Order: sequence, then C-alpha cells, then structure tokens
Amino acid sequence: MPTAITATVAQQTGSGSVPSATISTTTEGAGGGTGGIYSAIISRNQPIIRVKEKTYEELHKKCLEKNILYEDPDFPPNESSLFYSQKIPIKFEWKRPREICENPRFIIGGANRTDICQGELGDCWFLAAIACLTLNKKLLCRVIPHDQSFIQNYAGIFHFQFWRYGDWVDVVIDDYLPTYNNQLVFTKSSQRNEFWSALLEKAYAKLHGSYEALKGGNTTEAMEDFTGGVTEFYEIKDAPKDIYKIMKHAIDRGSLMASSIDDNLGFSYGSAPRSDIGELIARMVKNLENAQMTHSTVDYQGTEERPAWTIVPMQYETRMSCGLVKGHAYSVTAVEETTFNGKKLRLVRLRNPWGQVEWNGPWSDKSEEWNLVNEEEKIRLQHKIVEDGEFWISFEDFMRHFTKLEICNLTPDTLEADKLQTWTVSVNEGRWVRGCSAGGCRNYPDTFWTNPQYRLKLLEEDDDPEDEEVICSFLVALMQKNRRKERKLGANLYTIGFAIYEMHGTKHHLQKDFFLYNASKARSKTYINMREISERFRLPPSEYVVIPSTYEPHQEGEFILRVFSEKRSLSEEAENMIEADRPSPIIFVSDRANSNKELTADEDAGKDGEKTHTYEKKVSVATKARDESEEEKQFRNIFRQIAGDDMEINAEELRNVLNNVVKKHKDLKTEGFELESCRSMIALMDTDGSGKINFDEFRHLWDKIKSWQKIFKRYDTDHSGTINSYEMRNAVNDAGFRLNNQLYDIITMRYADKNMNIDFDSFICCFVRLDAMFRAFHAFDKDGDGIIKLNVLE
Repeated sequence: MPTAITATVAQQTGSGSVPSATISTTTEGAGGGTGGIYSAIISRNQPIIRVKEKTYEELHKKCLEKNILYEDPDFPPNESSLFYSQKIPIKFEWKRPREICENPRFIIGGANRTDICQGELGDCWFLAAIACLTLNKKLLCRVIPHDQSFIQNYAGIFHFQFWRYGDWVDVVIDDYLPTYNNQLVFTKSSQRNEFWSALLEKAYAKLHGSYEALKGGNTTEAMEDFTGGVTEFYEIKDAPKDIYKIMKHAIDRGSLMASSIDDNLGFSYGSAPRSDIGELIARMVKNLENAQMTHSTVDYQGTEERPAWTIVPMQYETRMSCGLVKGHAYSVTAVEETTFNGKKLRLVRLRNPWGQVEWNGPWSDKSEEWNLVNEEEKIRLQHKIVEDGEFWISFEDFMRHFTKLEICNLTPDTLEADKLQTWTVSVNEGRWVRGCSAGGCRNYPDTFWTNPQYRLKLLEEDDDPEDEEVICSFLVALMQKNRRKERKLGANLYTIGFAIYEMHGTKHHLQKDFFLYNASKARSKTYINMREISERFRLPPSEYVVIPSTYEPHQEGEFILRVFSEKRSLSEEAENMIEADRPSPIIFVSDRANSNKELTADEDAGKDGEKTHTYEKKVSVATKARDESEEEKQFRNIFRQIAGDDMEINAEELRNVLNNVVKKHKDLKTEGFELESCRSMIALMDTDGSGKINFDEFRHLWDKIKSWQKIFKRYDTDHSGTINSYEMRNAVNDAGFRLNNQLYDIITMRYADKNMNIDFDSFICCFVRLDAMFRAFHAFDKDGDGIIKLNVLE
C-alpha cells in the first residue's frame, strides 16, 4: 500500500515582487517558544506535567527490588493503545514474550535487517527505516540500548531512544505485546523467540499515542527520529544525472536510504503482507468496511492489482507482475558495481520489510545472470537464494520502476562532494497561530507577512578554491511537529514550505509592504504535505530572512526550523522589543508609584503650591479652563446628568455614557460596549479602589478611545464593525505600542472571535489594557532600566 504519504504539491505564485508576506513566530529558548513564560497559554493543549517522570534505571531498579514485572500506566495493554478511530471485531490478547514462546531473547546474533518482518500494521515506512538502521551499528546502539535482556535482571521493562525535534528522548515500555492465536499481530522477527523489533515498534507507537498512529508515512520521518539527521527527497524522474554517485556516497557515509513506487491511487497508507490473521480480519470486517472504503469503484479485473487487508485501516496493496509492490517502502541496503560480460554493471540491493515478496526480474535471487558471476564475487555481494525480502536489481531497472528516493544524512554534507565538511547548525522553534501568525504562503499577501520570521546572517564565504563565486552554502530544513501524535484529534500533515528574502539593517518584524515590493532570493521548490521539507542553497554573504509557512492561511501548529551552514552564520527570530510611546502621566498607580513618579493629573497645579493626596480625586483645572467644543460641552452635560453631584461614575454608568456618545457616530457600526468591558476599564483607571472614575479620568479615557476609534476605522475596510485579527499587529503599532510575537498571539487568542475577527468593544478593551499596563510599568520603573520589582500587593 502507499508507503509515503501522498506528496501533494501545491502551486504558488511566481517569484516576482507581487507576493507579500506577513511574519509572526514564537521565540526560542527561555521566555519563548513552548518553554517560555507563556507556555501554559500558548501551548494550551499540552498537559501540565507536575512530577518528573522516573527514568528507566529507577523504574528497573524498583521492579527488581519488589520482585515484580513492570506494567506501563501510560501505554496500557488494552485497546486504547491500539486504535483511536475504530474498533476491530476481534479480540487481541496482550502477552509477555515468556507467555508466547520458550526461551525468549531480546537480540539473537546481533540485530540485523532480516529480523524485521511486517505484521498487520501499515507501517512499512517505519520498518524500512529500521532495516536501514541496522546497517549502522553505532546508530543502532543509540536507538536500541543493548544492555537489556530476558535473562539477566529481567523485570518486564525495556527502553528505546528517539530524536524528537532537537532532543533525544528515552521511551520506557513494558513487554506486553498484542497477539492473536499466540502469534504476534504486528512486527515480528524471522526467529520466533527474538523480540527487539516488536518492542521497538511498540516504543515508537507509544511515542505517537497508539499503534494506529503509525499507519502511513514517509520513511525519512522514522529515519530522522533514529538519527536527528537531515533528509533529502528525490523524484527519480527528475533526479540529477549523478544520482548513482549520490546513492553510493550515501551508503559509504552511513546515510539511511529508502525508495518507493507511486501507487497512482492516491491512498496515503502503508501496506502489509497477506497473512492468516489478515485474511480472517478481512472476512470479519468486510461488510463494515465496504461502507467506508471506495475500493468497489476500482476495477481489478484483468490486472495484477487487488485489495489486501491490514488492521489499521483496511488498505490496498498493488503487487506488480515483476514482484514489486506499488505504494510500498523498500530499504536500500547496498549500492555496488560488478563486472558482467566484460562490462561494468551497477547494482542496487533493496529489502521488502515484509520479509517476503521480491523482485523477480534480472539479478533477482534466482535469475540466470548469477550463473555468469564467479563464486568470489557472489560472496562479496552476499548473494543468497532465499525468500527473505532482500534482492538485487540493476540500477537501470531501479530507475525504471521506482519513483521516489529518500536519503537521511547524518550530517548535511553534500553527497556529491568527495570529502566531509564541518557544518554549523542553528535550531529555532516556533508556531503558527490562527488569526495572528498563520499567514499562509505568498499567494496571500494580506497575511503572508504575519508568519514567523527568522533572520539569517551569512558571514563567511565557502572555502572552495575552484569556485570563483563569493558564495555561502547552507541548508534549510522546516519540520512540523506532533502532527502524527495528534491524528486522533483529527490532525493531518500540513502542506508546508518557506521563502528567503534579502534584508538589511533591521531586527524587527518586516511589514507587508516589504514583501509586496521585494522578490524572494530563494525558496523551497514546492509546498508539500510531508513532515519535513529541506533544501540546499548557495547565496552571497548578506543578511536574509526566512519565512516558514503553511500553504493555506489559518492553519495552527508548531514547527522547528533548522539552518545548516558550511561557515559561520547567525540565525534568530526577527522579534520586536516590547515598548510604547511614553504614556502621558494622568493617574496614580499606587502610593509607591506616586512617590517615585508623582504621576497626577494635577502635576501643573501642584507647582503653584497645591498639594495632591494619593487617594484624592480632583477635576483638573486645566480641563476646566480650556475652551470646550460643542461636542465637549455636550459630553460634560451627559456625564453630569449620569454621575450626579459627586461627578463620579461606576461601570454601568460608564457604559451608558460611552454608548450614548458612540451611537452618535453613524459611520461606526457597533452594538456598543458590554458591561464587562466597562468594568475592566474602571478597574484599570480606578486608583483608590472605589469602583468609580471621575470626569478627568473619563475625559482622558475618552480622548484615547477617540484616537483608537480612528485606527479601528482605518482597518475596518468593509465597515462591518470588526477588523481581521491579522491587522491587529498594525493597529497596535499605529497606537504607539511595540509588542513581541508572543504577545500578539495572546491578544489574538484573548480578543478574536471564532472567525478571527475583533469587534470594536474588544478592540478598545485591549488598547485600554495595554495603555494601563505600560503606564503602570513606567510608573514603577523609577530608574528606567526596563526592570521592576513588585511586592504581592502591587
């Protein structure tokens, strides 16, 4: 069945200057990204883990001391660990290896590619990667710690290590495995009593939440999780002329490599071999699945194609007459040259993770070509006539039949080069937030600029005496995070890509106009729905900005952006400083703030000898004295009528005043202010805790609202009474505030509705809060160093 998720390529506009882009991203490191101060808000779907998980060593020791076998509470031996989208009308029994066979062993005679035989799960992509992994013993020992056994210090607990978005994680499991009729349902070894491959598959399933989450994928995804390497993806019909040399270099350098054949049916699942269990399940669920699958519309008569069933879910296998399987992942385990009929012949060795079903054409196990090869050469090429899923094929036949080649390099050293290079790497974590920083590709100029932006400074040219160009070589790899794990929530891989622009002299987030009038210097060839997209580039030393994005806007998710360069480079998020135009001093913030700043509306009057008390509210002499316009006189009269003799109003009265004035502005479409919004305004303006504000404070509030109203109308282009949340970044900037990307994300989540629109009420509330917070901060920041210290009351 389809091994690689169908790589849907989306077309975008040309590289001219028309596309525009918006950028918004999350900072990395302390205070940003998923680990920053706002992680509980930004990563609101992630559970908060209060207690650090115990390590494998601690759990293992505890089990031995108590003489018990470990049972994993996080991945229990029940259906929740198997499936999330369906129930299978057959009961699997979870057993430990000692219950399945006599004398179980973790590894027998070393872990090798023949130990991997696919079961009833469409994860051939994963198993093909394991087969590649066994060719590199150093990597193998990193992923599969070999100090584990069913004999010495056995406690029913095992662990495996995987690379996850920049870190290596240790996954601890128990050794319960799903069986049917005492046979392993999923991956198994060619030897009945060897279990490392089955346990590795279980650990990987736990990492992603369930066995079903492993159905369908790209082999490079697992290769990266085994190595932390960088992948390169080739469409064989468009491969470079020296693709054989590239493959040879990959094998020689320990890179992991796999290949597959498009199935032309568009399915994005893995395939599994026919088996007794599979046939039984097929019969049991046939009627149920007929309503869900579309195979009845495919005519298989007179073809070699036929449906085959796997557990999660039922899928298609398309076996060709030559023995190869369409939509199926094969490991590339060797690339060699031999002499045949006096001529050099190039060969490729592949392995089917099923452990059976092989190529039956020239250079297959039993082909006549081997009769003309001497025994010494057969030994060198490890030729064997055995149905183990591994076979040789001529390079020409490989190029003719296979459509995709995936290579995972342990370092991004170019495979065309003849010597290894040293690369520097920078890693940035970020996220696309719907309504704020999920701007889509350059086809969406109004939002593209809001996407996260990363500055890239290429400082030194390459050391290549044969190249007269002043050029810097670098590789950009964009990977989306956690999409497979979130499948049970309906998540699928986004279609992703990136663009690179040259820029100079600014560390700030680039605005819309920049992308309207500047063409990209480089970009990913396509937008594609794979976990990672990577591309090599050669550009002159300069400053650039990398814009990672999804193809469509409004798609929310996390990502990791890695930049590898041959020489020294700097990569960081394009981030604004948090600042505001100096707020006008109006009100007291607290006793302490008053003593530090003496911020009072009567500051000028105080110079004439008039003393002001911290908690006393007065009407400004300056306000009374100045000439009032007709609107202002009307405004004062309304205020006096509502406030009464004390000239102070509460939240409900404030609402009446504001709505009375706002409704006179016919060009502003709004239903007025909510009571809760007015309560917030009172709380932010009130200095003595009375729950009321005086006319002078209200006058200041109204002046601000009028200026913010003009900004709102500027961006309410369709006069709907709302603005698009993506425009909030510009609106905030126009009001004199500069915020970082994390705060823009929070504003969007707090004030935007489900359609990513912000109404006038929410807009003003946001600005009142920003204004009050900046004024409070400046009041406390007595030495102007941008740092304040507060006690609990403050």
